Amino acid sequence: MYKIIGADGSEYGPVPIDQIRRWIAEGRADAQTKVQIEGGEWKRLAEFPEFGAELAAKGATASAPPKVAATEAERIAAEIIARDYSIYIGDCFSRGWQLVKKNFWLTVGATAVMMLLSLGLGSIPIVGLLAGLVLAFVLWGGLDWMFLKLVRGQAADMNDAFAGFNLAFVPLMLASIVVQLLTALGIVLCILPGIYLFVAWWSFTSLLILDKKLDFWSAMELSRKVVHKHWWQVFGLVIVILLVSLAGALALLVGLFFTTPIAIAASVYAYEDIFGDRNAAVVRTAPAATTTDVAGPPVGSPTPSDVPGPGA
Repeated sequence: MYKIIGADGSEYGPVPIDQIRRWIAEGRADAQTKVQIEGGEWKRLAEFPEFGAELAAKGATASAPPKVAATEAERIAAEIIARDYSIYIGDCFSRGWQLVKKNFWLTVGATAVMMLLSLGLGSIPIVGLLAGLVLAFVLWGGLDWMFLKLVRGQAADMNDAFAGFNLAFVPLMLASIVVQLLTALGIVLCILPGIYLFVAWWSFTSLLILDKKLDFWSAMELSRKVVHKHWWQVFGLVIVILLVSLAGALALLVGLFFTTPIAIAASVYAYEDIFGDRNAAVVRTAPAATTTDVAGPPVGSPTPSDVPGPGA
């Protein structure tokens, strides 16, 4: 028996495997839809081999999440700005420290791997510079994604730290190039615009691409608009992160392997406080498993008279 999370954020099920297959065929579920075998963890539908044939028939791709339209990014920005938010830096670091302690070897190990990989690439003349320009958000965005799963109480492993390569490589790559070039241009032309863009774009863009399935420019604009609301608070968080990293660097550089994961966790907690879904999903139970006519949601956006259901 399976449970499924619809596009409306609601939970449906339990339903038998044939019902899930019908929903795939009807376009109500795709490779990125969250599914759970009763008692198990939530995974993307593409991770269940028993649905491989149905997803292939629908032309679903497990490696490329569907991108959210720019209008949806604008809606998210308007909603967050309307309800407002605050960043409590001390609380973010306190929770970050607790997260790292609880998942010490994974968080410290994954961060160390990413740091060493970045240093190794950066040490290669010319190639290292290009690799940093192209892969910065891909590498560190994947690490942020692993931390976000831990923050949300989901199972995570070292593979999640490299999720940027298989979940959203192209938009992360484009964001990495555009953000770095425009930030550098802002610093060259006038230091203050560069600092503004650094804070507005670097903090949350990569996670918005991975978490909200946004294209690179929509993610950059969503991050900028929301950060602009309380730019000084986010700037304060960035300054503390840099100070914590500096403290680690002063400890013969070895301290970086311990302070960096705490700083990342604090930043991810700030992201979750600002952009996380605060509305608990409404649990809806489908008819008994023996039925073959489980009412599914209509394809497309539900109207007030429709019963919403799972969707891509």
